[in-house]
Amino acid sequence: MTRVKRGNVARKRRQKTLQLSSGFRGSSETLFRVANQDVLKALKHSSRDRVQRKRVFRSIWITRINAATRTAGLSYSQFVHLSKQSNVLLNRKIVSQLAILDKDAFHQLLSFVQ
Repeated sequence: MTRVKRGNVARKRRQKTLQLSSGFRGSSETLFRVANQDVLKALKHSSRDRVQRKRVFRSIWITRINAATRTAGLSYSQFVHLSKQSNVLLNRKIVSQLAILDKDAFHQLLSFVQ
């Protein structure tokens, strides 16, 4: 069987991996074998963390709303219950931004809900 030299194809494959590993620390950036392992791990983590990011932001919004409603003497769960009863269709992201950036509008929302 004849010998196959993969020169161009192999170099392109390795360069693609090393391009993805640019910015990594140590030999993970320069050595192909180590970089390949770290790139595979990084891609796995990035796909997992895209899902987790949504979870984390939702919990941050809930914490902010809870802190803002406590100043008015309500808990977060009471606020959500009352807002659903009064057909307020604002999501948690918008309500938390109101609580931080526009306190007057948030207090109007609280008075409307109560």
